[in-house]
This record gives sequence, C-alpha cells and structure tokens, in this order.
Amino acid sequence: MTLTGGCLCGALRFGIDGPIRMRGLCLCRTCQKVSGGAGNMFIGLEAGAFRYTRGEPRRFARADTSDAPAREFCAECGVHVASRSPKAPGGLIVKVGALDDPAAFEGPDMVFWAQEKQPFHLLPEDVTIFERLPGQ
Repeated sequence: MTLTGGCLCGALRFGIDGPIRMRGLCLCRTCQKVSGGAGNMFIGLEAGAFRYTRGEPRRFARADTSDAPAREFCAECGVHVASRSPKAPGGLIVKVGALDDPAAFEGPDMVFWAQEKQPFHLLPEDVTIFERLPGQ
C-alpha cells in the first residue's frame, strides 16, 4: 500500500510504502489535548515503511517521563503528523488527518483509554475497546 500526506501548509510531506498494521482511536487526556478535544485517530505501521519526502519535522517529547512518545509536527503550521514511542521502537503512528486520503483509515479497529473519554466522545460499535492500554 502506498499512502501520502503532509501538514496544512505543505512544508512537511511524507510517504508510506507498506501495510497499515493497526487502525486506532485513543481517548487519553494527552491525545485529547493534542487534538484539541477529540480523540486521536491514527494508523499504526512499521517505522521503516514511513519516510519524509519534504521537510524535516520538529519533535517534542515530555521531559517528565522517560517513555513519552516523540511527537513529530510541522515547524511552520504546527500540524502533528506522527509519533514514535520508545515502547514500540519499530513502530510509528500517523495521524489520520495528515493523510492525503483519510478515507484509507476506514475507521478504528481498536479504542484505547476509554476510561478517560469525555461524555461527548462516542465509542464506535463492533470494535475492541480497552479501558487503558492492553496489558496495563
């Protein structure tokens, strides 16, 4: 599968050459803050399938925890594009809104951190829902 995407201003572009391994929705408070209130809809893939084709992202990771994901975003327009976690060094998540064709997402297979959802968050039907992360 080949997918492309980028930020709002076009300074940051990427390509994906490989399968989507996971389709998710995270409702944790961090993702709510990053998204502006909604959950974080993302695709998970092997890091080697992803490459930046234009520009280089800025990166941010919280300093108060050693296992915080590094969020990659456009330094010009601020759009969050991807995240890499030390808990999954071979993986990468890409924000659905950054895809040129967000319909490739097809909806989540899994929902994470449902215990932190807000009353206005709607849980999709017929998907696996985790109160936290699996194994926690």
